[in-house]
Amino acid sequence: MQLQEILYGVSIINLSGTTNREVTTLVFDSRKAISGSVFFAIKGTLTDGHTFIESTIAAGVNVIICESIPTLKTDDVTYVEVADSSVALGIMAANFYHNPSAKLKLIGITGTNGKTTIATLLFKLFIALGYKVGLISTVQNQINDEVIVATHTTPNPLALNDLLCRMVEEGCGYCFMEVSSHAIVQHRIEGITFEGGVFSNITHDHLDFHLTFHNYIKAKRSFFDMLPKSAFALTNADDKNGMVMLQNTRAYKKTYALKQLADYKATVVENSFNGLHLDVDGIEVFFKLVGSFNAYNLLAVYGTAMLLDQDQLTVLTALSKLDGAEGRFEYMTSKSGLIGIVDYAHTPDAVQNVLSTIQNIRKGTEQVITVIGCGGDRDKTKRPIMAQVACDWSDKVILTSDNPRTEDPATIVKEMEEGVSPTNKRKTLSIIDRKEAIKTACHLAKLGDIILIAGKGHEKYQEVNGIRHHFDDKEILLEQFNLIS
Repeated sequence: MQLQEILYGVSIINLSGTTNREVTTLVFDSRKAISGSVFFAIKGTLTDGHTFIESTIAAGVNVIICESIPTLKTDDVTYVEVADSSVALGIMAANFYHNPSAKLKLIGITGTNGKTTIATLLFKLFIALGYKVGLISTVQNQINDEVIVATHTTPNPLALNDLLCRMVEEGCGYCFMEVSSHAIVQHRIEGITFEGGVFSNITHDHLDFHLTFHNYIKAKRSFFDMLPKSAFALTNADDKNGMVMLQNTRAYKKTYALKQLADYKATVVENSFNGLHLDVDGIEVFFKLVGSFNAYNLLAVYGTAMLLDQDQLTVLTALSKLDGAEGRFEYMTSKSGLIGIVDYAHTPDAVQNVLSTIQNIRKGTEQVITVIGCGGDRDKTKRPIMAQVACDWSDKVILTSDNPRTEDPATIVKEMEEGVSPTNKRKTLSIIDRKEAIKTACHLAKLGDIILIAGKGHEKYQEVNGIRHHFDDKEILLEQFNLIS
């Protein structure tokens, strides 16, 4: 493809050299640069891509996208100066892959909690309705029946457009995609055309990256700001920042809620470990998912389907048969009568949502035993809060390791302990080894007790000092259940 073709839509500040060049690949990792590549010099948090310009030219690159053209230029190299190389990468990646997002109906789902469940349910629903569908999520990416390992909630622009291009080639008419706040700020979705956007909720998270809650809200809102007039913006009217998300959007606005007046309304008739009985816009339906937080997720899915012109009764019937995403309130029982729940809850609000759901369903005599950890190299401010929430809503709590990454897990647990009040210390244990923590919870439990393993959910690994070791909460829990039985 010609350079001049993939530069379409890019705001160029300065140009040195010809745009009449054949381009074979786009790269932002200098180690992948080869002859025929366009290299994007991006200023990252740890490294500045501009320092690798010379090495990529030595590797055969003759097109450089940068935020400042080097003083000493190399002959026969085209330099394109732009305000932000990340923005240019998104636009040019979309052009390079022939703008696949415009060739299907792409729905972006953003928010702190619920993104994976909403995206996964939409994928499963539209498959059940007979469509060819793509999924881009934290758990996995999928093109119809083909499962592709996910490395990020939202892939980088090259991987994203490549994935969307493959979906178009496979005949997908729809794609449901999680949109993370990191991806929005880092311009990973630049150049992407969305048919609609869905907001779930926003609570305390990612302050290690965004620094303030205001910045976090601003990042989420900017996704809706970028939606075209032809798109829809569906928001949770019960979330106190739900309408804030739509303040500047050009898209047509729709709402869903359990408590407020909304375009798509539901009420909880009954909530049990067997599922949710909801009244959705006047129609009573039983769903397999559990908890009021899942009532919101189901309502978001229903509203999206309605906005995509699907039949109401057909949607509700199909939706009633679906399971949720892996590692999201996964429920299991032992032969001895213990109840186990594995959930990805890794924010204070998510932990409270899961535990409050358990409290609302429990009969009152059984104990709730929670095993919980916090990830290393991430937002430290939420650690004591998560421990406090777990203690306030549980009968026993075991603080443990999650993904310590490069941090000392004992230090992380100590920071969690700071949130444990004097009155809650008597019901709290600290066990650094996560497997031992889960085993201990199972041995402390008695007939009918409920064990919540929170934080990792679908993950099949534990990351320690850059190495991922096999680790599966569900696998360990079931193993203990079999031993106890």
